[in-house]
Amino acid sequence: MKFPRRQFLHLVAGAATLPAVSRLAWAQAYPARPVRIIVGFPAGNASDIIVRLMAQSLSERLGQQFVVENRPGAGSTIGTEVVVRSPPDGYTLLMEVVTVNAINATYYANLNYNFIRDIAPVANIVSGPFVMVVNLSVPAKTLPEFIAYAKANPGKVNMASAGNGTSTHLFGELFKVMAGVDLLHVPYRGSFLPDLLGGQVQVVFGPISQFVELLRTGKLRALAVTTATRQAILPDIPTVAEFVSGYEASAWYGIGAPKNTPTEIIDRLNKEVNAALTDPKMTARLAEIGVIPMPMTPTEFGKLIADETEKWGKVVRAANIKPD
Repeated sequence: MKFPRRQFLHLVAGAATLPAVSRLAWAQAYPARPVRIIVGFPAGNASDIIVRLMAQSLSERLGQQFVVENRPGAGSTIGTEVVVRSPPDGYTLLMEVVTVNAINATYYANLNYNFIRDIAPVANIVSGPFVMVVNLSVPAKTLPEFIAYAKANPGKVNMASAGNGTSTHLFGELFKVMAGVDLLHVPYRGSFLPDLLGGQVQVVFGPISQFVELLRTGKLRALAVTTATRQAILPDIPTVAEFVSGYEASAWYGIGAPKNTPTEIIDRLNKEVNAALTDPKMTARLAEIGVIPMPMTPTEFGKLIADETEKWGKVVRAANIKPD
């Protein structure tokens, strides 16, 4: 059958728009079933707490359950690989601890994925300030006093971390290089808190949310926060950068998806996450645990991931940090 030229062109143009219309309808209908968010850390971890707050909000906003699934192990690489290998349909998402994945990109030489290539940035949620805390037996009451004490006792001050290659480790390594001190790194597979409280280790760089109650009750001493500015939750505590010029380290928590997830779905999720971050109940709860809402577009979030990967790759290489 032959069509007049004008009718033929009209049919071709109409056919060309069908995929776009179909994708838009798909995004508008999304989610049509429960969505799982994979977390590469155990329940109770800071990332787990943050994503459960966001999952509850997204469930209420989108009318489908957003279910958190913990897949801990190997510095979150196990959980990340689950998402990398999942269908790019928006029904399996990743709770990204950006700094951890940025470190892993250099720390692990033989990952089965490339994080920047294989995980699409969806939305940043918060920035997680860290704080440098010491056991009460440490004679230093200020950061300059601590630096002087560490220089007078090279290799004798124990620095705890949640494990080799973790944020708690790398934030300390960055401090060691920039402050010119020699701290003995002591990695833990379990909690370092009992030994920190008991004085077997003297200093640690960790999330404010993990230490705020211990600081308020006087069981540990805060010397500095790792962010570029002071934090409202610890208003009297200076930044490391006030004494070590240029130092800045924060944990970033956001959501990613498998590569090739439709742009319409990514944009929908980004819109809803950013809207949730303006809800007064959400912002109040996040403030209670010491994190800062930081909404971004997917493009902005992708740039943050790339910048953090470059930054922490340099630290891993400079400190010659290798997996256990």
